[in-house]
Amino acid sequence: MTPELETKRLILRPLELADAAQIQEMFAQWEVVKYLNASVPWPYPEDGALSYCRDVALPGMERGEEWYWTLRLKSAPSGVIGLISLARNEHANRGFWLDPKRQMHGLMTEACDAVTDYWFDVLKFPVLRAPKAIANEGSRRISEKQGMRIVWSGEREYVSGKLPSEIWEITAEEWRARKKRE
Repeated sequence: MTPELETKRLILRPLELADAAQIQEMFAQWEVVKYLNASVPWPYPEDGALSYCRDVALPGMERGEEWYWTLRLKSAPSGVIGLISLARNEHANRGFWLDPKRQMHGLMTEACDAVTDYWFDVLKFPVLRAPKAIANEGSRRISEKQGMRIVWSGEREYVSGKLPSEIWEITAEEWRARKKRE
């Protein structure tokens, strides 16, 4: 069961099928999808969020292989502003997106810190890996702030095409040592 998490400014609420309508409105923007995995259809279909939630995310949560949270401001908890997820996958454990109007305010860093704590402290995984396009500077900054390091470079397919990419990694020990220094 995926629990609700909180940060200073956010509520991370476990994904529900009822969230699909709000996700659909926000997700179908080029700025949101361009650096996501090429498996995301573009143009985004009218039922894209509903299909993804119903057929991919929620079944993954039920199997205990994936964890999804909607991001909501504590000051406006009824509104979804983004999504963050964790997955049992050798090279891609964390993914996220945020409404472009909410970017550059440290919100996703807060969310990433909360789910990374969950990954290591509750789920007890030894390492977290996050792939990303090198051009996705905001995502790279979050990984840098979290003390992650690049363990692979190459090319991957994204919605926007084949791009130079990296996989960033941090171990549970490195994460805990970083947290003690803060």
